Amino acid sequence: MSTNEGPSRTEAERPARKRRRTGPVIRTAGAAALALAVVAGGAYAAELGPFAPGPPVPDPDATAQARAFLVDWAEGRLPNAGERTTSPGKAQEVLRNFTAGLGIDKPTLTAHSATVAEDGTVSVPFTAAMPVADLGTWTYDATLPLRKQEDGSWKVAWALSVVHPHLSDTEKFRLDREGGDGAKVTDRAGRALSKDTYPSLGPVLSQVARAAGAGPRGAIQRVDRATGQVKDTEATFGKKPARSADQPVGTTIDSTWQAAAEKALAAKADGKNAALVALRVDNGEILAVANSPSGFNRAVSGTYAPGSTWKIVTTSALMLKDAVKPDDIVDCPKYLTVGKQFHNVETSEHRNATFLKDFTESCNTAFISLRDKLGDRELGDVARKYFGVGQQWHTGIPSFDGSVPAPRDETEKAASMIGQGRVLANPLIMASVTATAASGTFHQPTITRGNKDTTTTSKLPQNVVDRLKEMMRATVTDGTAKVLDGLPGGVGAKTGTAEVTEDAPNNGWIVAQRGNVAIACVVEQGKTGGASAGPIVRSLLSDVPGDPS
Repeated sequence: MSTNEGPSRTEAERPARKRRRTGPVIRTAGAAALALAVVAGGAYAAELGPFAPGPPVPDPDATAQARAFLVDWAEGRLPNAGERTTSPGKAQEVLRNFTAGLGIDKPTLTAHSATVAEDGTVSVPFTAAMPVADLGTWTYDATLPLRKQEDGSWKVAWALSVVHPHLSDTEKFRLDREGGDGAKVTDRAGRALSKDTYPSLGPVLSQVARAAGAGPRGAIQRVDRATGQVKDTEATFGKKPARSADQPVGTTIDSTWQAAAEKALAAKADGKNAALVALRVDNGEILAVANSPSGFNRAVSGTYAPGSTWKIVTTSALMLKDAVKPDDIVDCPKYLTVGKQFHNVETSEHRNATFLKDFTESCNTAFISLRDKLGDRELGDVARKYFGVGQQWHTGIPSFDGSVPAPRDETEKAASMIGQGRVLANPLIMASVTATAASGTFHQPTITRGNKDTTTTSKLPQNVVDRLKEMMRATVTDGTAKVLDGLPGGVGAKTGTAEVTEDAPNNGWIVAQRGNVAIACVVEQGKTGGASAGPIVRSLLSDVPGDPS
């Protein structure tokens, strides 16, 4: 059985507009050429009005090099990162000293849209999320300058400001810590939780304690290299003690689910970076949050393209408008071009497939062919209104709560239909999406009780919920999530594969729902969701056969 949730690859092709059709049969036609007869005379020659040229387009090789540099840096491949710069040795040394000296482990570096200067320099801004051990995440923005070399290749023009805009020959950073290990943290039954017993909970326990005003504190200072004088404070972590050290901090964590989650990651992640969240469908309480390896809490604060797991939201948006039904024919060809060529995993195809088949086999081209059924902002509006994605969540620890910006062009709109482009999520968000799809009602995820809730959402219509549950169940029995078939409890699921860069392996995703529990798991460089994340979730559900109390 072939899977189709894979990402697209880029080709230099013009956007093609999809021909609209009415009726229950929706087919993807070939790209139609739109010829414009322009009689513009002097206006065209003078590059005025609608014919004025746009800004210069960055060389794709330059942006690829920038993204590869960020991936190597984030993964700790510092010699490789250094080789992508104009000063390999110095770059490697500075990157190593920066991360080691500040206790930074597994940074998350997110590239943004590139620009071109008059001298040909390409600038790629990026956001850095630097997890400082046992304290928190330091987030800042910086820019990579890239220049073309004599041999035609692109290199990051090395300077200290590449690492941080305030790092210079005269100023550096220093980490100052204070305080102890924080308060005792307990699970939902009052049992003590420790990083010795649950290793991947280490950063989570520190975050919970800090949020309660009982954890360690610290600051990153910018100091003069010569005198050591503090010039400014770049980031602070923790609060002044607000409770006695012997007063425990309660959480919603279920020790049974947490232990099974950590066991599943250890046994089935094959040494890759992976993260998992399990939460209750009826109230959003987090039962388990696991990261492998321990360090950065990627399960809650990570920023990933969710890939085809996002088709749950896309399907909801389409069905809310009655734009498609499970039995409608929505063709699934190998390729579809919308500014670039999109395809399915292993370029598989399902001609004359129903929309149900497209969902269970995760057909990218079919979903993209329906993009004109939604307004440009509609996918983001549905994500926010019904699933709470992009609103501010108060989970009890720092969290990234999702981003679904309006697409800037047709290519980006096509990508957003399949959870790519600029759509960003993490296991916490996708577990919540899965819970909402199963119940119809969004519940703010929480890891501690009594958090304020400022979200405002609407309930999904019951007919949409019923169809989503049927389609997710069919994905287990007849589709890409067959890895979960045979488990008791009528498990429903959706797999996903998300592209990271053109030359890096894809991330594998799976979301699942059984009874009152929703789960989401991502495996970095896992290639496909069913093969990489699927065994982890199967192990978890096998070890914990019933609902939490």
